[in-house]
Amino acid sequence: MQSVHVPENRKISPFIVLFLIHSVQVGVGVLGYQRIIAKSAGYDAWVSVIIAGLLTNVIVFLIFKIVQTGGGDLIEANRTAFGKWMGKAIDGVYLIYFSLIAVTVCRTYVEVVQVWMYPRLAAWAFAIPFFLLVIYVVTGGFRAAAGVAFFGTVLPAYLVLTFGFTFPFSDFRNLLPIWDHTLLDMVKATRDMTLSFLGYETLLIFYPYLKDGNKSKKWAYSGLLLTTGIFTLLTLISFAFFSEGQLEKTVWATLSMWKIVQMPFVERFEYIGIANWCLIILPNVCISLWCGSRIAKRSFKLNQRKTLIILSVICVIAVGFIKDRAQINLLNDITSKVGFYLNFVYLPFLLFMIYLMKKVRKKQ
Repeated sequence: MQSVHVPENRKISPFIVLFLIHSVQVGVGVLGYQRIIAKSAGYDAWVSVIIAGLLTNVIVFLIFKIVQTGGGDLIEANRTAFGKWMGKAIDGVYLIYFSLIAVTVCRTYVEVVQVWMYPRLAAWAFAIPFFLLVIYVVTGGFRAAAGVAFFGTVLPAYLVLTFGFTFPFSDFRNLLPIWDHTLLDMVKATRDMTLSFLGYETLLIFYPYLKDGNKSKKWAYSGLLLTTGIFTLLTLISFAFFSEGQLEKTVWATLSMWKIVQMPFVERFEYIGIANWCLIILPNVCISLWCGSRIAKRSFKLNQRKTLIILSVICVIAVGFIKDRAQINLLNDITSKVGFYLNFVYLPFLLFMIYLMKKVRKKQ
């Protein structure tokens, strides 16, 4: 039974969950994940994308069980399973994790802008106005963040159509033979997709803001299906367009495919794509920092707005300190591993502990 009280006028309709889930999953990872998964499983890696997408459905199923049996959100679930103080410690880990996602998304996007458009752009020069925008959105409440997620999904949707320009230069026979790698290779490629699929765990925090939790399930799974479909489609197009040798040397495969887009009114379409991508990553950061500040309010009784400002300042400083490609790779690797263990290891354990503690208390 849900114990977290949220006024009805601050809740969102169930179908908006589709855009919330999808928008926090699709971010900077889409721009260059193909090379990473191809290293592990070659051109069989498109199968790993589908497997990773199916696994996210399993974790989201567990998340719904956690919030519905554990008290309404992650904070109550941790308290139910581990008590007050241990629960607060785990809440703090998630607060740091959501802040880490915001830093990772922003810094990786800045690197894209530096490599493709403005080589001399300082990371902090982009981060300051960007996080000021994030503060403006998030202080408007969760409904404002959900609105940004909606527009961040709908407005840039036309970009999917631009990949049709690659078809005349593609050879889908590159994908044959299917399943030419070992099971261990496929498992590694599936694990490598973790960073690109991260974001759905925000449901643990914003679940109380849904008007009808049960009706929102189908929309959450629809959001996961949409994300999996887009990633699979992009993977197939990339593998057909690039040879394996080319893909090994192409860091940003998605951006590189835009180089061949030719239109009468624009010569370098990748500039338009990168500019539009800022609207796509905005919901990533807004929802992540909203979740972080919400945890601070619920678990540590801190003012949410002040916490948001403090977290944003920390994120700007962190973005400014990360300088080169090696540090960015390390940041992405850390975020990916932390997200993997929190989602695929801790959440099943948390659900088990909730059922165990409820059973013990019932006997007592």
